[in-house]
This record gives sequence, C-alpha cells and structure tokens, in this order.
Amino acid sequence: MTRASGAWRGIVHHWQLYLILVPPVVYLVVFAYVPMFGIQLAFKDFVAIKGIWGSPWVGLKEFQRFFRSPSSLQVIWNTAIIGIYSVAAGFPMPILLAFAFNETRMRRFANSVQMVTYTPYFISTVVMVSMILQVLDTRIGIVALLAKLFGFKAVALIAIPKYFSTIYVWSGVWQYTGYSAIIYVAALAGVSQELQEASLIDGATRLQKIWHVDLPHIRPTIVLILLFSMGNVMNVGFEKVFLMQNPLNTSASEVINTYIYKVGLVSADYSFSTAVGLFNSVVNTLLLVIVNFIARRLGDTSLW
Repeated sequence: MTRASGAWRGIVHHWQLYLILVPPVVYLVVFAYVPMFGIQLAFKDFVAIKGIWGSPWVGLKEFQRFFRSPSSLQVIWNTAIIGIYSVAAGFPMPILLAFAFNETRMRRFANSVQMVTYTPYFISTVVMVSMILQVLDTRIGIVALLAKLFGFKAVALIAIPKYFSTIYVWSGVWQYTGYSAIIYVAALAGVSQELQEASLIDGATRLQKIWHVDLPHIRPTIVLILLFSMGNVMNVGFEKVFLMQNPLNTSASEVINTYIYKVGLVSADYSFSTAVGLFNSVVNTLLLVIVNFIARRLGDTSLW
C-alpha cells in the first residue's frame, strides 16, 4: 500500500472529523489567504478603473511616502507604546488570577469570583468605551465624584494625552483578565497531585509549591501565550482607540490602524493604506520570529 492510498483510507475512515474541519479551513482561505492577493496594492499606484492588475507599479514609493510623513514616527511610537504597555500589564495578570483560583480553598467563592471576572469579556467595544467615558465624566463620573469628595478638582482625564495609554490598557486588563485566566486554570488542573502533596510533605510553603511545582508545569503554556502576544504588539485595536479618540488626545491616541483608516481609507488612498498595513504586519512578524528564537534558545518551548 502506498503512502497516498493509506492517507486516503484514513480520510475515508475518519470522514466525520475531516468534515468538521471544512468550515474553519474555508473561513481561513476566504478571509486570510485570498485577501493576500491585494498586498500588491502596496507596490502600485492603484487606479480603480484600471483594477489591481492594470494599475502601474511604483515600487517602494508608498512606503517612502509614509516614512517621510511628519506624523509617521509619532504614529509608530504611539502604537508601540500602547502595544508593549498592554503586554506588560495584561500578560501576567491572568497568570496571577489563575494561581489565586487554584489556591483558594473555598471553591464556591472561587467560582463566583471567576464568573464575575469572566463576564466583562462579553461586553462589546462600544459599550465598554461608553462605560469608560461615563466613569471619567467630569460631572457624573465616579472618578470626578471621588476627586470632589477629597477636595480635588475634577479633570477630564480622557482629554489628557499622557493618560490615554493607561486608560486604554487597564480597561482592557479589567475586561480580558478573567477570560484569559481560563487557559491557565485549565493548565493548572493538569498538575500532578502527587507532586503537590510531596512538596507540602517536604515542608514547602504555598509560594514554594507554586514556584517549583505549578509554574514549571504551565511554563510551556505561558511561553506560547507570550509568543502570540508579542506577535500582535503592533495590532492595537482599531475600534476601541477610534471610539476613545478626541481632538485633545490625538497626539497620543493616533495609532497605525486609525491612521490607515483616516489617511488611507477615508481619502480612498488604497495603495498608501495597504503599504502602511503591510509595514505593520512585517513588524509583527519580525517580533514573533525574534521572540520565538529567544524562547527556543532559553528553553524547549517554541512555535517552530
């Protein structure tokens, strides 16, 4: 029996499993691979009536135009700051929350807290931003009322550029920590009970048990999540940033995705927007490759 015939027999025998794979594969091809055809717009002077194939090639003209733009460095800097801040603040929080759930002896209390921290994940971006604006409102917001209670003047924090990244990041931490902790809770459920009991019998404290038994077991999961996070550092969410923007905080809130929308899409400059988007994707890919290389050198867990 040849290898091809053996593989075909396996497909026929397990056809139900392969049938389940069809919808996600079709989705991936249609929405991930087919749009790659349009990447060539970054290297063309796109004219709608000529189409993608008929538009003339201009090489790296659009990339040069972006880097020569007075606002390009500020946009890249804002995106990097918010992305790195998000990873630094949001990455360890689910791990700490998962350990807290795992170490809690009152299971009913732990389950209640887990449900409460998990629920914000289902809040839509529009509702989330509305909540942020209400909380920070200078007239009826909780922050303003507390400031007035202690004798301070209410300040419109959302209008101050230096506070934008903090508001964006920590509201995201509140929204996604509970959901992200589920992965680590599941990983901790697989830790050997014998090893945990043996460490306690040997006199280890809870912190020592976590450090020497639990943490090494879930380290591969932590590394993989970190790799995926670093691969999306420059993909700062468009919807939330765009809804939180106002004329006073634009200097700190203008990121690559909102810049593409305003300069590229609203002005129908599709070649320019494609070039900026391609640059953003290349940076993310390079970050993923670098972090994966470091992870492979320092440990045995990596994507490839």
